[in-house]
Amino acid sequence: MAYYLFQGRYSTDAIKAMVDKPQDREAAARSLVEAAGGKMHSFFFCFGHEDVVAVLEFPDDGAMAACAMVLGASGALAGGATTKLLTSSEAQAAMSKGKALKASYKPATG
Repeated sequence: MAYYLFQGRYSTDAIKAMVDKPQDREAAARSLVEAAGGKMHSFFFCFGHEDVVAVLEFPDDGAMAACAMVLGASGALAGGATTKLLTSSEAQAAMSKGKALKASYKPATG
C-alpha cells in the first residue's frame, strides 16, 4: 500500500452549501476512499491556501488517481494536489539505490 497527502480547495458553491447546511465531509471522503480499496488515516479542515488535507493509503497510484478524478469531476473542489509519500524505510531504500547510482551520473560543468 502507498501513502498520499491530499490537499484540496473547495469551490465557492461547496463552501456555501456547507455553511448553509453543515455536513460531515470526512464521512463522504472516507466512503469514496474505502470504495477504491483505500484507507483514510487523517482528515483535517485547515486555514491557509487549502481548505482540507488528508493522509490516505491506497493499494496503488491508479486507485488514488481514480479518487482524485471523481473528486475533480464532482465540481466540489476548485483545485488541489496529491503528493505521494514515502515511509522512512522506503526513503532509506531509495537512498541506498541513489548511492549505487551516484557514480554513473556526470553533472554539467562550466
